[in-house]
Amino acid sequence: MLSNSREPGFTLPSARRLAATAAGLTLVCSGVALGAAPAQAAADHLVISEAYGGGGNSGATYKNDFIELYNPTASAVDLSTWSVQYRGATGTGAGTVTKLTGSIAPGGHYLVQEAAGAGGTTALPTPDATGTIAMGGTGFQVWLSNGQTALTPPASKVPAGTPGIVDLVGASSGAYSYETAPAPAPSNTTAVTRDATGTDTDNNSADLTTAAPDPQNSGPAAPPQEPTTVDRTIAEVQGTGSASPYAGDTTTYVRTRGVVTAAYPKGGFYGFVIQTPGTGAGTDATPGASDGLYVYQTSGGVGAKVGDYVEVSGLVSEFSGGLTELTYDPSDTRSTLTVLPDAHGPVTPLAADLPTTTADREAHESELLDLSGQRFTVSSNYATNQYAEIGLATGTTPLVAPTEEYDAQDTAAIAAATAANAARAITLDDGSSTNFLPFGGGANQDIPLPWLSPTNTVRVSSAATFRQPVVLDYRNNTWKLQPTHQVTDEGTDVVTFSDTRAENQRPQDVGGDLTLATSNVLNFFNTTGEDYVAGGAGRSCTYYVDRDDQPVTDDTCTPNGPRGAAQADDLVRQRDKIVAAINTLDADIVSLEEVENSVALGEADRDDALSDLVDHLNTAAGVDRWAFVPSPPASDLPPTSEQDVIRTAFIYDPATVQPVGVSKVLVGSSAFNNAREPLAQTFKPKGAPDRTTFGVIVNHFKSKGSGANDGTGQGNANPDRIAQAKALAAFADQFTAERGISKLFLTGDFNSYSMEDPVQELEKAGYTSLESDQADEWTYNFSGSSGSLDHVFANAAALGDVTGVDIWNNNADESVAYEYSRANYNATDFYVPNQFRASDHDPEIIGVDVPGFPAVDTTTAATSSPMTYGTDGSVAVQVTSTEPTTGTVTLLDGTTELASAPVAQDGTATISVPGTALTPGSHDLVVAYSGDDSNHASQAPVTVGVAKATPTLALTLTPRSSIPKNTRAGLDVGLTAPQQTVTGQVTVQSVNGTRVVQLTDGSAAVDLGVFKQAGTYVVTASYGGSDLARPVTRQVTLTVTKK
Repeated sequence: MLSNSREPGFTLPSARRLAATAAGLTLVCSGVALGAAPAQAAADHLVISEAYGGGGNSGATYKNDFIELYNPTASAVDLSTWSVQYRGATGTGAGTVTKLTGSIAPGGHYLVQEAAGAGGTTALPTPDATGTIAMGGTGFQVWLSNGQTALTPPASKVPAGTPGIVDLVGASSGAYSYETAPAPAPSNTTAVTRDATGTDTDNNSADLTTAAPDPQNSGPAAPPQEPTTVDRTIAEVQGTGSASPYAGDTTTYVRTRGVVTAAYPKGGFYGFVIQTPGTGAGTDATPGASDGLYVYQTSGGVGAKVGDYVEVSGLVSEFSGGLTELTYDPSDTRSTLTVLPDAHGPVTPLAADLPTTTADREAHESELLDLSGQRFTVSSNYATNQYAEIGLATGTTPLVAPTEEYDAQDTAAIAAATAANAARAITLDDGSSTNFLPFGGGANQDIPLPWLSPTNTVRVSSAATFRQPVVLDYRNNTWKLQPTHQVTDEGTDVVTFSDTRAENQRPQDVGGDLTLATSNVLNFFNTTGEDYVAGGAGRSCTYYVDRDDQPVTDDTCTPNGPRGAAQADDLVRQRDKIVAAINTLDADIVSLEEVENSVALGEADRDDALSDLVDHLNTAAGVDRWAFVPSPPASDLPPTSEQDVIRTAFIYDPATVQPVGVSKVLVGSSAFNNAREPLAQTFKPKGAPDRTTFGVIVNHFKSKGSGANDGTGQGNANPDRIAQAKALAAFADQFTAERGISKLFLTGDFNSYSMEDPVQELEKAGYTSLESDQADEWTYNFSGSSGSLDHVFANAAALGDVTGVDIWNNNADESVAYEYSRANYNATDFYVPNQFRASDHDPEIIGVDVPGFPAVDTTTAATSSPMTYGTDGSVAVQVTSTEPTTGTVTLLDGTTELASAPVAQDGTATISVPGTALTPGSHDLVVAYSGDDSNHASQAPVTVGVAKATPTLALTLTPRSSIPKNTRAGLDVGLTAPQQTVTGQVTVQSVNGTRVVQLTDGSAAVDLGVFKQAGTYVVTASYGGSDLARPVTRQVTLTVTKK
């Protein structure tokens, strides 16, 4: 996101052909506010003078894309062995070649026609060469080669003299290759263009700007026409299309009138906004055409102030991607500015919701809007510390990356979400084009940055409330809201922002017996760039520098060097923020990403940087709060040459958790040739049984910044991340089997939004992505949209143990201005050694319930059924607990154990009481639960009643039950009862009298005497009972016959 800056005396991009005859006029680079600059000399070689990729697209005039060359030298150049080559803005491969023929004359142009689109109304001038490349409308990389073999320019800055490349243009902020810095992004209605003299300072940002396409072939230019002046209303100047009908017409001066609604005498805009009197409220008299117009003044400051009613004349152009503007040039006698004394109607700010379509916004371009009644939310603050721009979204949430919410393969849903984001997006600017960053020279870094302050942090998701009207503006292919004056402070008179830091001082409580978190620490190296360079021959580093030209962070260290702090004091600032963030995170286990891999830098101890971080964490905590999991032995790691300079790691609280076994790294998987291999470790609560062990695997997948683009909208290297997800799932299965565990968590930076293919691969493998309990929380913000690249996954066995999830928004929502790497970048020092902007990713933390640890209290209840002595009885027991139960329950008589039984998981048990364990009577006993690893012991009283047994009385008459008279009879008596020998006496009654006998071994023989008379006689035997047996009586009948 660039802002356009122009100093007085500079020409308009659309007038670049005229500029060749206007001495002393040149162009200024987009996005950099400069002081008066010396004129740049023309290049001594052919240059790409214009490139356009919007041909045939919506709103385009020309039907074809094109690349135009210019020869600023004094000699003709033979092009028969030359070519122009192209790749998309983010492309990394070899270019697509269009071969050239013929030659280009000194001071001449050469037009290369490329592919046509379905739209457009005008054919290009007759091309000098023709290709078939469909160029990108909003960005590309094109280069001119003195050969015809496809070349592959390197990433980022392509130095002058690169073999085969005569000139290169990288257009759009995301361009993979460029000269020094990228040119601004073109559009369907604008081309990337160089000044008419062919200036080439090997800086695309400085040498090129955007303007309406103006292709020229090798033929002669059309003869100039005599200028004229016409009177037009502002609406007539604007027109109803995407561009003014007068744009690019260098022979027609337009004169119009309006009330000045905004003025920018400083800061690089050097202009003012006018609007037709009486507009803004009521019925729109010019529907489809705006009543506002931007006026650029080339010199002499700004000749109008807010409230003036002015008449102005000048040339009309579409500046910076499509802003209709009229140029007032005091040095041009046909261009005039007059403050009028005439009475006029007021301009009333339009009180309505922000227009959402391009057409509706065009219809209100440069008009004054009252947005105080609409809710806006900060969606991006990445460019705030450079251009003081703030990305806003209408509504109550920031823009969300489409693949965060919709299946990446659902192209219709993705397209709809992308369109919805575009309709909601708008950029709040500061009324200037000042570049506040220190690189590139100049004194802008000594100007206090607007909007931001140590207390006005303007975080993503903050609510924005407009307090003053603003102007709807369009610059750098972006719709913007400009205050009516340049903002030089917090801007609270224009807009205020809610403070969301207060609610994010620390993570939300996620419950659980333990907490597990993942945290990307943004290239934490305890080896600084300066240390690395001093550590060996052949080492070098380039740096990002502060406003005193002091190194702050490493840019590039070769060969394969550190990526963190540049100097010792920078390391202190970085480490202090990381320490504050991790200690505030306060998790029991933290997986870390982007930690220095010390052995990859030539050090002996792979864990050196990790150990250093833990030492400083403990110093800040005041106790030994943290320990780290050591790396596996070198024999269990990939060769050092195959390891990245950043790695993953685990730290933990030794007071609450302990590692089980050694850590394990996935070795030998080709899927991770361009990423960090997964690191696995098993843990259990401190002092807990091994059955509570669970596993964690920390990951850092391939980034989206480079690699093959599969065209699915999921960034570069998506196929690589898919392969890594599959390899991770297989590794996880192997690890759980080896360690004999069932519960596993996957953590880390997966570089994949929540609905992208790699996440879906892990979900197919049985893992669930754990989302925050709080609505609208994400771990990352990129290109104005929020989404989660960082995740915690749980397998099915672990999922039920998760008690809560929180994404702690302490980093990604913050402006990069608060990062350690921006210390002393601006006159306002934003650095504070606190937990905010310790990284560019937000941590995610989950609560984990460890079933049965620590042990919980239980209650025991018991009931018994009546028992009979000698017959086994039972006592029913219920142990109540919040955890599954094991162990035993024991029936106690004092200290004597009478019986026991195992306890089921639901707490039930039945104690079988032996029939002889208790004597008849009532017994007050105790049932004691033994407890287990998960449950404390408990006990309960129980009363057991035991009744005497009822014996079985067996009677047998001897010699038989029927005898003749005068025969002696006898009775055999036997008493039996379960589990006892019946004792005591038996009384036998008959006609012959009563006899009492003592039982021996439960039996007795009784002499009944001689029965002299025939008849039937009843013999009754009565047992009197004992301590263990009840009394019992039985009768038998004796028959006595006559003979």
